[in-house]
Amino acid sequence: MKKITCSVLAISMLLASYAAVPSTEPTTATPPTAEEKAKMQQAVADATASFHALSKQERKLKMKEVKAVVKKHKADKKAGKTTEANTVLLAILAILLPPLAVYLKNKEINTQFWISLVLTLLFIVPGIIYALLVVLDVI
Repeated sequence: MKKITCSVLAISMLLASYAAVPSTEPTTATPPTAEEKAKMQQAVADATASFHALSKQERKLKMKEVKAVVKKHKADKKAGKTTEANTVLLAILAILLPPLAVYLKNKEINTQFWISLVLTLLFIVPGIIYALLVVLDVI
């Protein structure tokens, strides 16, 4: 169990370090090739080996760093901070199905959802405008 935990944390640290450094390569939607998979597996193996090579105190320090990053990510997610891609998708959905976009933004059925539903049923344009305002955090 201890080895699995150390491996998972090493992978988390590796991913956190990749997330901290902006990539200059354009992202593609193609699946990775066998060569790329082998490189990723080698990188994970190297990260795991370097993590195991650390002293106990250094591991503890790295663990604290990883926990802090995870805690910050969860706090951001709970606060409703979304990525730009999610906002764009919600804006498109707000034009097509305004109440659904409001529901996905708030993750609950609340008064904003009901207002959007009523506006959409009465007149589609006010429903779209209201949904866009909710999705873009104006309201």
